[in-house]
Amino acid sequence: MAFITEQWLLVSILGVLAAALIFVESRKGGAALSHHEVTRLVNSDQAVVVDVREAKEYSAGHIVDAINIPFAKLADRHTELNKHREKTLIVADKMGQHAGAAGKILKDKGFTVSRLQGGMSEWQGQNLPVVK
Repeated sequence: MAFITEQWLLVSILGVLAAALIFVESRKGGAALSHHEVTRLVNSDQAVVVDVREAKEYSAGHIVDAINIPFAKLADRHTELNKHREKTLIVADKMGQHAGAAGKILKDKGFTVSRLQGGMSEWQGQNLPVVK
């Protein structure tokens, strides 16, 4: 505590830099969309959901018409999404841990990308429909 009170300026600068880093890193993978926004975009045929979970998790329950490309294979299989290039790709994973990195990979390949806020656990927690 003594260091913080004596070096308040340095601690303040560190806090601002940490907040800026978190903000910038969270935006790299695309904006986070709520389940309401995702539903609206998918229903109006403006977006496609890309599920980056493993095939076993995907088959246990996924969003209707979602395309499954596991995160580990995304860099190799991104060409499967070329027919959806004019639409927004919404990246969905289990809890959001891979969505940012997957979104960055897809953005680097020229796609318009957003992320499902909270991942599939939030989607299922809201009792929204899944296909098995």
